[in-house]
Amino acid sequence: MEATNTEDVHLRHVEKDVLIPKMMREKAKELCADKVEAFTSCCKDSGILMAFKCRKENSALKDCLMHHYQNPGFFEECKQQYIQEKLEYEKTGIPAKHRGQKLPASIIWCVAFEGSSLTLSQHAVITRG
Repeated sequence: MEATNTEDVHLRHVEKDVLIPKMMREKAKELCADKVEAFTSCCKDSGILMAFKCRKENSALKDCLMHHYQNPGFFEECKQQYIQEKLEYEKTGIPAKHRGQKLPASIIWCVAFEGSSLTLSQHAVITRG
């Protein structure tokens, strides 16, 4: 039985407490990219004294990340994105991180004209080594 509405999807404990927060951390790092870059640069330039020299950058980064982590709207946005990816995976069997990849070279797509309609068929090329 496949749920099509994001409100009908049941989330397991691990999804709510681990996977969605992980997605939140990744997205928050992207949204706070300027502060991540400033802190990283400071740490590289400061060497062993980074704990003392980079307090301002560290504080700014923590504030930015905490702003997103504590925002219920941000959690809901990430939850909806997670559910959409989960539903898409259930339909296609392809994880979100692999969806943008190209097909292997061993697969050839053939286009055949049948009357006035266009059909697309897949043929696997078998090679012998």
